[in-house]
Amino acid sequence: MAAMLSLSPNPPIATFPSLRSTFKGNQRNLKPNPFHIIHIRTNQREVGEAQKGTRSLVVVNQAAKTQVSVTGSNVRFRLDNLGPQPGSRKKAKRKGRGISAGQGGSCGFGMRGQKSRSGPGVRKGFEGGQMPLYRRIPKLRGIAGGMHAGLPKYIPVNLKDIETAGFQDGDEVSLETLKEKGLINPSGRDRKLPLKILGEGELKVKLNMKARAFSASAKEKLEAAGCSLTVLPGRKKWVKPSVAKNLARAEEYFSKKRAASSASSESASE
Repeated sequence: MAAMLSLSPNPPIATFPSLRSTFKGNQRNLKPNPFHIIHIRTNQREVGEAQKGTRSLVVVNQAAKTQVSVTGSNVRFRLDNLGPQPGSRKKAKRKGRGISAGQGGSCGFGMRGQKSRSGPGVRKGFEGGQMPLYRRIPKLRGIAGGMHAGLPKYIPVNLKDIETAGFQDGDEVSLETLKEKGLINPSGRDRKLPLKILGEGELKVKLNMKARAFSASAKEKLEAAGCSLTVLPGRKKWVKPSVAKNLARAEEYFSKKRAASSASSESASE
């Protein structure tokens, strides 16, 4: 029994070839398979007539415990191995999925209050009923305070500027001609504004003035200089068809009334 269990002093040693290789295939081939068997042939001759020839060894694959490092230079980009860079995608925080998750109970919204309920919550700037900040700060008038009353409605031009522009007798003065002379250069919102003539200065030439509005002093000076004035119509404001119908009926009614009053005054004067 002891002789059967005795070991030989110089047991045969089998040499294995290197299993390391550069990965150049698909990543799907790296799935762990503990039942994959690799057969390896050895060239070491065994001592003894009973052990002559080749001997096969069985090696169990341990891919489940090992990791294969794949470099980007050796892997070809394909539709089946494209993916985001490591660390570029982060999983969303799971709320309401248990206390151990960190956001399981109230999900960060607290215990009670309007902000913890479902629905729209409170509006922006609301401070619980007290005077909010946008009402506590001082206000500015006109355009500085954001009021439309302070926005300009016309492009103003004075008579002294028209006199120095070099217009001749009979020339037309309008928004287009003033742009050509370089007196005005509207930009932004001012490009849609009409022209208004103001009465600062004097005018000595007879011109054909076309503008949306004239100041009282400008109208008086232009008529004294013999200029012709043309008031350009503005853009009509859109109204409902029913309101437009009522306005037309009112205009017709008052025109008849004015004609009757003028006729009665003429008959009384005769």
